Amino acid sequence: MFSYDGAQTVILTDRQVRLPRSLVTIGAFDGVHRGHQTLVRGAIRDAQELGVPSVVWTFDPPPKVFFGRARPLCTLEEKLVRLARMGPDVIVVSRFSETYCRRSAETFLGDLGRVNPMRIHVGADFRFGSKQAGTVALLAQHFDVAIAPEVRCDGGEVISSTRIRALRADGDSATAKHLLGADSDALRLSGAMAKHDLRLGEEYHVSSD
Repeated sequence: MFSYDGAQTVILTDRQVRLPRSLVTIGAFDGVHRGHQTLVRGAIRDAQELGVPSVVWTFDPPPKVFFGRARPLCTLEEKLVRLARMGPDVIVVSRFSETYCRRSAETFLGDLGRVNPMRIHVGADFRFGSKQAGTVALLAQHFDVAIAPEVRCDGGEVISSTRIRALRADGDSATAKHLLGADSDALRLSGAMAKHDLRLGEEYHVSSD
């Protein structure tokens, strides 16, 4: 469990989570940049209005990183801290592995069914399941889906993890940091956290030193 400024966020694996009702937002959230922050905060507000727990569902490593198409913008630990600071009730982490990426879109829909979403917030380009067969249209056949608008920077470009990587590669760390938003400084959790072994009831306190 994360504790930050009095708020608490429970962290679970996808095998552990069970909820009678929820509102879910899903994504790789690599870097948890300003676009991600808009998506997550919108979902949390929606959950509060509906009176249900807010759930952020993410993957480690991010699929693009697993397939070798990108380098990660942050560690799992940093991602969890940045997500938790926005105040969701639950963060679910799916371990993205060779076995996981072969799972069908229908299997992932079954995973989501364990938290009984009243609504799911995603980006328009969200894909899931083996060979990215699952689309937003398929998701909407099973759940109420809200598609988040794109967030653009001052120059009009869409804020994305890909753009931030390109900025870093070009040496423009100032713009990259601006698009990441909030604190881009090193964040860490005090206490041991075994990667891919997040346990219910374990308490993590956010530190920025």
